[in-house]
Amino acid sequence: MSQPLDFDATRLPSPHMSESHEAWRQSVRSFVTREIAPHINEWDEAGEFPRELHNKAAGVGLIGLGMPEEYGGVKTGVDVFHTIIASEELARAGSGGLIAGLMTHGIGLPPIIALGSDKLKARIAPPVLAGEKLIALCVTEPSGGSDVANIRTNAVRKGDNYIVNGEKTFITTGCRADYLTVAARTGGDGAGGLSFLLIESDRKGVSRTRLKKMGWWMSDTASIHFDDVEVPVENLIGQENAGFAGIVTNFNMERLTMAAQAIAFARVCIEDAAAWALERRTFGKPLAKHQVIRHKFSEMVRQVNASAAYLDHCAWQVREGQSPIADLSLLKVQATRTMEFCAREAMQILGGAGFMRGCRVERIYREVRVMAIGGGSEEIMNDLAARQMGL
Repeated sequence: MSQPLDFDATRLPSPHMSESHEAWRQSVRSFVTREIAPHINEWDEAGEFPRELHNKAAGVGLIGLGMPEEYGGVKTGVDVFHTIIASEELARAGSGGLIAGLMTHGIGLPPIIALGSDKLKARIAPPVLAGEKLIALCVTEPSGGSDVANIRTNAVRKGDNYIVNGEKTFITTGCRADYLTVAARTGGDGAGGLSFLLIESDRKGVSRTRLKKMGWWMSDTASIHFDDVEVPVENLIGQENAGFAGIVTNFNMERLTMAAQAIAFARVCIEDAAAWALERRTFGKPLAKHQVIRHKFSEMVRQVNASAAYLDHCAWQVREGQSPIADLSLLKVQATRTMEFCAREAMQILGGAGFMRGCRVERIYREVRVMAIGGGSEEIMNDLAARQMGL
């Protein structure tokens, strides 16, 4: 008897994964099944999930995964494939908003770990990795997203403080975050004038507005205004005017994990569509027995397999210490287009049932566009890859 076309059946085996990776997969799966999946629809409709979920996720190692152990992280024996597994298993719940909100430290904390002073890391990292404090990355502005070299938010040195003025938008966890990792202009025009600052969200002059979105409902997204905000010089992350490298380096892992999520979401779509197609009867036989429907599944699996193999190769390159910028850019495009295709085809197979709220495919369908835009749009990714090829 053939294996059911479920989430596990559509995962390609990887030669780079060991028993450690499989044990981690089962640990994350158990956590998601117990603490997340039963509540996804409720949280999505409420537009938020409980803050204590961060503490629970920290307790099973999700928040500290890959982070330095001296600050409460889990580093020994951990590689990029453990991170990919976490992305995949969280995606099984069928909500990108949950992942974005729960794992926002994954983009907010790395600049501090990589560039920050020992004193700053010791103050900020432990409570974040314990799930007690939340941190958000603030790069995108109303005037532009991917064009980070032209950031306008400015920080002017005045004695022992920087005075920060400007606005950030589309900031994930922007309303709930206790700490903000902010890209600001401390020097002249272009990439050479950018710095990172750690700004506590309760500082005078910081105001936040929650934004309503097409998808990712349970993840708060904010516009943040900085009006003459005084920030101590010791909150500078790294060297002044040397923040651009930290920004672009952060993008590599963000794009890799987003690709892993997108492929996993595509597999969720296949799983739910297959279960429906085997059960639903039309014209005297199961929907899955119609040739046109079977061909849809064949094409979805083909695209998932191709994307998964590319993900595996890119992850191996990263584990080997490489920085495959072109491949990571193209991988993100490949993965999100696969997600888009599978969400569309699954919706067609489910028909009216897929259009109803509370369905994983319906939620994933709404989240396609943010995955294709966030972390670098398709257009930016393709152009970046071409420039890496010398064109």
